[in-house]
Amino acid sequence: MKDQDQWLARRKRLFYIVEVGASEDRVSRLYDLVNSLAIVINLIASILYTFEEVREPYGPALLTIEAVTVAFFSVDYCLRLWTARFLFPKQSGARAVLSYISSFSGLVDLLSFLPYYLPVFLPSGAVAFRMFRVVRIFRLFRINAYYDSLHVITEVISSKRQQLISSVFIILVLMLASSLCMYSLEHDAQPDVFTNAFSGIWWSVSTLLTVGYGDIYPITTMGKFFGICIAFLGVGMVAIPTGIISAGFVDQYSRIKRLSEYANEADIHFIKARLSKNDPWAGRTIQELGLPAGIIVAAIQRDGTIVVPRGSVELKPDDTLVLGAKPLGDDKHIDLKEMVLRSQSPWNGRRIRELDISRQTIIVMVRRRGNVLIPNGDLVLKEGDSIILYTQTPMDHASTIEI
Repeated sequence: MKDQDQWLARRKRLFYIVEVGASEDRVSRLYDLVNSLAIVINLIASILYTFEEVREPYGPALLTIEAVTVAFFSVDYCLRLWTARFLFPKQSGARAVLSYISSFSGLVDLLSFLPYYLPVFLPSGAVAFRMFRVVRIFRLFRINAYYDSLHVITEVISSKRQQLISSVFIILVLMLASSLCMYSLEHDAQPDVFTNAFSGIWWSVSTLLTVGYGDIYPITTMGKFFGICIAFLGVGMVAIPTGIISAGFVDQYSRIKRLSEYANEADIHFIKARLSKNDPWAGRTIQELGLPAGIIVAAIQRDGTIVVPRGSVELKPDDTLVLGAKPLGDDKHIDLKEMVLRSQSPWNGRRIRELDISRQTIIVMVRRRGNVLIPNGDLVLKEGDSIILYTQTPMDHASTIEI
């Protein structure tokens, strides 16, 4: 059982290495750097191989570079398959592997190396498989995941996808409608050019998108007038997606700025908590804690350094967590009582479970010599203890704490 746990821990460590690593994890960051370099070098070699003046003297070297980088992609894919259960922790092993294979990144990873080896087994389809190698360029999206500045692009497109789809749909409808109208106006004058309703699609695309190749154009007066109207509409239609993306960038950077200033504006409260070996949080990742809404792990102090609290960071004993939480609204005050035990107090020297207190009274915590004690039933109260409790019963020797 112990060997199995060690094997599982090594497998989990490998998952953290192949995935996007935190800045303090040097091994993971080194793997990310090697992965990024392999992607860039592979694409550069593939592009240079298309130039005849480069291919003749350096062709074998470029092919060797391609073979090495593709082999790295295949090993990377196998490692991601093997650690897929940690990428999808809520699914079983087989379902997690299937989820990774069917995901966009999984398909890109597969097609980045599979077409390279398929001609070995199916020589007749070598040309078609070579075309699939173009998919390898999509591995550049992995570099996008390593840098926050590039990740903003993905966030903007994802957040504005509904508006972008709507604008593209409007453009497609306008293209089809303008093609039909131009066919009706120009078919009699140019039967060889506007042969059917769809023959004007190329004209409508070049006009609406303001490209204007000029290979297909109207010659009648009504056709020219209609073409002018479509050209004006094209300027406005193309500006819609551009405006949506621009507004998305402004919103995204404004949100990032608000997050950086949020602690001052919202008056977030922070506390420190040190983990021991017996704490249930020790050995678990932050995303597995299930923290309530409004509570965040702001920072982790470990061996004198600050660890960025990403969801995949595993908490360890002796870590000091900095927890942040928003204050409650002004209409949701909770009044606690604080009292200090004196020598003549009836609670002095007694266990909490032995106290004669009502069911409406709850001891929240006990402070003793600067330490916070968990108020379990076996805790013996002592003189000088500061007891924080919630109660609806009036207490003469207690001060009120407003939360």
